[in-house]
Amino acid sequence: MKTILLLCLLVSALPNQAQQLQLHYDFRHSIDPGLNKQNFASLTFEYFKSNDSSGSFLLKMQTDFNGETNNIGQLFVQVSKNLRYWRPKIYLSLLYSGGLGVAPPSYGYYLTNSFGVGAAYPFQWKGAWLSASVNYRYTTFLKPSHDPQLTFYFGKGFFQYKLMLAGSFVGWSENRNQGTDLTRSQRGKKIAFFADPQVWVKITKTVSVGSRAYLYYHVLTPENRLQIYPTLALKNQF
Repeated sequence: MKTILLLCLLVSALPNQAQQLQLHYDFRHSIDPGLNKQNFASLTFEYFKSNDSSGSFLLKMQTDFNGETNNIGQLFVQVSKNLRYWRPKIYLSLLYSGGLGVAPPSYGYYLTNSFGVGAAYPFQWKGAWLSASVNYRYTTFLKPSHDPQLTFYFGKGFFQYKLMLAGSFVGWSENRNQGTDLTRSQRGKKIAFFADPQVWVKITKTVSVGSRAYLYYHVLTPENRLQIYPTLALKNQF
């Protein structure tokens, strides 16, 4: 929690803030009741700042109200920073993600920390804002995992940004044996994938309605299956 508070203080100290708050309702129980015991709401805060001359910064914090009686069940934190102090438009890419949660009846768990370093290339194409990066990923399992990670961000506005398409796609490998009793007998690597394409329609200057679709592969279950969970959402930019 100290880390999260420090991140909030860092954001509040930065000038020219561009930030948004999103409220989602996730329908994953209705779609996949075998793996999800309930639908739930989630609250997402995002801060993004870009400076072509020196890089960009992204902070994302997502709180899921999937605990007992709709209490907070999970908190996810993601931070990424691109840096460039040289002429070629290839950026140094630094990444962090992690979090924590509560599972019934009342025990806690970690979303395992992962750290990344690599290279990123932001660019524009036909009016869209795009960024691709390749990173070395270190995941702090009980048996640490060293892996490549590929990340792609996109965003494009239509009709003077009254309609917005955006999202990210992330793919990586990780150890099947994570050092736990459950995975100790497993060998080799598995490929994992996450994406969150989203669409937004602006209804006022700062408020939009839309949807985000969460795509998971080898993230929530070890089964070889793609999970797709859409949401209905409100977004306020401020």
